[in-house]
Order: sequence, then structure tokens, then C-alpha cells
Amino acid sequence: MAGADDTPVGQDRLETEFLEVVRGAGASVGALYLLAPEEDVLRLALMFGAPLDFVEPWARVALATPVPVADAVREDRLVWVGSQEDMARLYPRTAVALPYHFALAAVPVGADRAQGALLLLWPGTHSPRITPRRRDNILSGCRRLARLLEEDDAGRPVGPPDRPRLLSAGTVRAGRSQSALAAEDFAERLPGGCCALDLEGRLTFVTSGAAELLGRSAAELLGTRPWHSLPWLDDPVYEDRYRAAIVSREPVSYTVHRPPGRWLDFRLYPDASGISVRIEPAGTGPRPAPVRGEWTGRAAKARAGQLYQLMHLAAALTETVGVRDVVDLIADQVMPAFDAKGVILSALEEGRLRIVGHRGYSAAAIERLEGVSLDTSLTPAGRVLAEATPLFYSSPQEMEREYPGLPRTTDKQAWAYLPLGISGRPVGCCTLSYDRPHEFTAEERAVLTSLAGLIAQALDRARLYDAKHQIAHGLQQALLPHTLPAVPGLRVAARYLPATRGMEIGGDFYDLIRLSDSTAAAVIGDVQGHNVAAAALMGQVRTAIHAHATAGVPPDQVLARTNRLLTDLDPGLFTSCLYVHLDLARRCAGIASAGHPSPLLREPDGRTRPLDVPPGLLLGVEPDADYQVFDTLLPAGAVLALYTDGLVETPGVDPDEATAGLARHLAGAPDGDLERLVDAVIRGVRPTRQRTDDIALFLLRTVFGEDGGDGEDGED
Repeated sequence: MAGADDTPVGQDRLETEFLEVVRGAGASVGALYLLAPEEDVLRLALMFGAPLDFVEPWARVALATPVPVADAVREDRLVWVGSQEDMARLYPRTAVALPYHFALAAVPVGADRAQGALLLLWPGTHSPRITPRRRDNILSGCRRLARLLEEDDAGRPVGPPDRPRLLSAGTVRAGRSQSALAAEDFAERLPGGCCALDLEGRLTFVTSGAAELLGRSAAELLGTRPWHSLPWLDDPVYEDRYRAAIVSREPVSYTVHRPPGRWLDFRLYPDASGISVRIEPAGTGPRPAPVRGEWTGRAAKARAGQLYQLMHLAAALTETVGVRDVVDLIADQVMPAFDAKGVILSALEEGRLRIVGHRGYSAAAIERLEGVSLDTSLTPAGRVLAEATPLFYSSPQEMEREYPGLPRTTDKQAWAYLPLGISGRPVGCCTLSYDRPHEFTAEERAVLTSLAGLIAQALDRARLYDAKHQIAHGLQQALLPHTLPAVPGLRVAARYLPATRGMEIGGDFYDLIRLSDSTAAAVIGDVQGHNVAAAALMGQVRTAIHAHATAGVPPDQVLARTNRLLTDLDPGLFTSCLYVHLDLARRCAGIASAGHPSPLLREPDGRTRPLDVPPGLLLGVEPDADYQVFDTLLPAGAVLALYTDGLVETPGVDPDEATAGLARHLAGAPDGDLERLVDAVIRGVRPTRQRTDDIALFLLRTVFGEDGGDGEDGED
């Protein structure tokens, strides 16, 4: 069933409820983000109170991005930014792109897990603190939105739309009432001139006095943006004043020079529906100099929004880690900013351009374009690298004129070839492409040229990182067990999940050592750090524990001897470790800990509790440290859960509460196959795939009376 505008009824209810939540919170601007299916990305779905292009840098937000809406979902909390100073301190990248006075709240929306986030903005006059009552109102509104997001009218979960929808404050009246005509007469009688702009910056009403002062007829002005239709207002500073009024909801005034020698005072009064503008001739007295000099028409100036977006992209590029991050940033933010439909990022290798990432191209097209020669007569990419100058082709005909006979490998209709170089050294080429002919304006060329230098720096740094990461990751994978041995009376399952930010490697490890037909040792540990040194030390610790365990020494001595070895090596890194000696014939275990989180024991009836294992000192701290053994019974069907702190540690959450939460998830997870159980526990504790630390989880189930473990692979 659909409404009059073919909007699904479920979507209509969602939009109505969204507007009610924004109004109920007293916010001037609101935005609703929804998680994209199968992606760790928030996509803008609904917007109110500001133009869509204001939030263009954040139309798609990866959950790992350091911005308020991503933090709210990732950390499952209300994020409050009370002032511009707080924004600069907490989110410098966002502060660069929105340098205005406002307060902000970002709140996760969802029941059991976040399905999206609500973003609210208040004028700069708002208190820098959020009151408990307002907080409760916002959270209550988010719960109502979450219920609507659970399913649409057909019973399907609601996902983000293909394009965000801008909602207005009310419906547009079809006719002109008598009061509307009276209001127009009133405005005409006021001295000077009046006009109105909608939230997109377009003129919706112009009095005859305003038209006279602006030097254009009302017919020429209506529906246009002033900085487009009036050359002397074509300066990013004046557009920025409009943006400031929209975001801050505070009146703005300034004086403008209208050539050849006239000065006008502008006063902007914003509200939820747009901006009312009063224009008056400036009084006598000294005049300020024009902000950028008189307009000459020789070159187009960059828009204020584009300048802020360039600064935002520059800040974002400094935070990219690997080549994949650089490609994703270009595809998710640079392409939409310039209406491009495809991108190819190539790196210079052995005299050829090797494609390191792309979007908007088929696999067959990429195969044909791979390994392009640097011969300047064969390809524009070779020319831009040789001359270190960007090339812009607005149509296939333009390309054909410079490169006659160049084979068409794709259906693209326009291209921007950007050379990537550092200190005169070519690094690669970034090609933006369009599905239709595209005329590149002077401001677009200038911004893209500036952006190319930033992309070059990011790509060079990312390739160096990826090379180091490949070495470290290979080392780590070689040191982790590929399979776990089969032990009679025991079944096991394990997962190792690297952090999603940073090197994606670390020192977390686990192992199962078969000691005899009825005994085994289970080990889990965490070496400090996320680098090659941590991975190398992890291998040394695992080898030392294996050697001492197979020598038949008790659990406390296994840790004590490994500790002495590490203090002698003095690697500069500390290690936590939990060692479990399993006596399956006697159905018991002896556990020793070196500063590692205590294991959980799930009884056969489902009751789950942490074991009170004495913690002991971390390995590598004190050479003569002693370790104690904790003994416990292992009934048939019991599950022993060993884990690293990455599974439970969350900023601002008490460790004991986090451990209790893990115990609840383990107790509530469905019994049965151990592989499904380990996955269910991780999904329950870490519902998103964003991780700031490595995770290792090792489950052991006693199956006395059966012929033994199934030898399940311990790695995911």
C-alpha cells in the first residue's frame, strides 16, 4: 500500500515519527542514518532543517570513521558535543568542515542492536550541557524510531533508501489565501527590500524594493541562488554567511559592495523553513573593502561548501591507513562530491601503472586497463605522469582529438586524469570518470588538482603500511595453529579476529597441546602491541609454553619458567597468559594465570560463572614471580571459555560488568554444535564487525564417554 506520492505507508510513518522526534527535542536540524545491509556503513536516509549538500561529506559514514554518528553506533551511547570548542577537540575533522556555532547529539537507534543513528543539531545559543529531561526525550524518541525500523508493512527490515530524502517543515499550500496577499502587501510597504530563501538557498520571494536594490527583476531572481545570479555576491564568504545562519540558527548581518560604488546591508533571519532577508542601503561613512575585490568575471570562485569539503577530505586522507582505506575514501566521498561515477587508482610499478583499487568498473574493463604503459603517445595516464599536469576530457570527442584511434575499453563519457606525485617523484594516477559528458568548471579543476597532491601522500604512505602489514600478517599466521589436535573426551572451537583498525595484527594467541591420551593443555594469551614485534614475541611465548608443558611440569611452573625466559630476553613488551591443565580421566582442570582475564565455566544446565583464578603478574615483568594453581571440576558437557580482553573491554564500561555480560551471552547461546556456539557468543558481545582490539575466543567442551574431539579447525 502506498500514499499519494507512492511513498510506502511504513516509510511515511517513519518520516512522521522522525519529524516528531526532531521537533520534540527542540532541535533545528535532524538527520536519520541507517546501517547498510552487509556493510559497516551508515547511510543518510532522512534530513530536516538543512540542505542535503551541507552533509554531503557524511552522506555515507563508515562505522570506523571518527565522527559522532559512527561513535554513537559503535560504542552504543549518546554522543554529546556542546560547543564549537568541544567539536574542535573531539572531532577536528568535522570541525574543519562545519566551523559554526551549534550543539550536537548523536544517538544509536535500535533495540537489541543498532540499526542506525539519529543526529540532532541545536543553535549556538543552546546550553553546552544536555539536561536529563532532554536526554530522556531523545532516547524515548529513538526507541519509537527503532520500533518502526524493525519491519515495514511487508514484514521486512527497513533499510536505507537509494537517495536521502529532505523533509520540509510543513506542506506547501496550493492556493494563495487572503492572509498571504496581505503579508505580501505588508512586505512591499517596508523600507528597503525583503526576500526569502529556502533551506537550499534559492530565492522564493522578492519584493520590488529588493529587486531594485539587487539590480535584477524578481522574475530573474526567483528560483536562483543569489551567489549564482548576482556576480558581485559570487564569493565563498557570502555563501558561508548563509551556511552559518542555517546551521547556527542565529541572525547574521554583513555589508556587501555592489559595483560600481553602492553598499548594501544584509540581515539574515533563519528558522526551520528557510531564511528571511532584509536589504537596506548602507549608511554614510567609511566602507569596508570588498571581501575579495570587485568581481571581474575572469574566473569562477570555489563555493564555500566545496572549500570546506576539500578541507574535510584532506583531514580524512591523513587518517587512512592502507591502500584499501584510500580507495574507499575516494569512492565514498570524492566521487559523490564531484558527481563522478567511476574511479581507478593506479600505482607506478616497474614502468607501468598497476591498478590498486577501483569503483564503477567491471572486472573485464579493469583487466583490459591493467598494466598501462607510460608511453605518453598511447595513454593520457602516461602523459599526466610525465608532465605532472592533470588532464580533463569532457567528452569522448575531446579524448579522440588528442588520442586518435585510442581503443574504447569502457562506456565512460568524461575523464579527469590526476597525476599523483611527491616532491617531483611520480607515485601513480587517479582517474575519475563519468557516465555522461561533463564540463569541468575552473573551480572543479582547481579543487581536483589540489586534492591530487593529498591523495598522492596518502597512497604513498598506505603502500608502505601495506608492505609492512603483509610481512607482519604472514608472520602471525605462520605462528598461530592451523589445526588443533584431537583429544579423547574433549571438543574445541576457537576464533581469532584481528582489530579492524590499525595493523590488523597483534599478539593474541591460543593453543591446544596434547600431553597424553587423557591429559592436555589449553593456552590463551595476549602480547602487548599490534605490530611485528608483538607477533614475533607471541611466537616465542607459544613455543616456550609448549616446550615446558610437554616436559610435564605443573601449570604454575610452566608460567614461571616462561616468565624467566621473557625477562632474560627483555623484549620490552609484556604478556598476559592463561594456562589450563586438563585431566580428562579425573574430570578436573588446574588453571594458572599471568594477569589474564579469568575463564568462564558453563555448567551442563547452562549456568555460567567466572572462575576465581588468582591473577599473578604479567609475563616479562619480574623474573622471580610466583603463580598459583586454581583447581576446578569439569562435569560432562561443561564448556570452559578462554578469551582475551578484546572481547569484553569497552571504553567507559566496568570490566566486571563486561565479563558478566559475556557470561550472560554464553549462558543464553543455544547449545549444540560448538562452532555455532563460538560464533553466537562473538556476535552477541560484538554485534558489529568494528573492533579496536584483537579478539581470541577458545571454547572447550568435555564429552566424557565419547571417542574424543572432532579435531575442528580452530581458526576462522
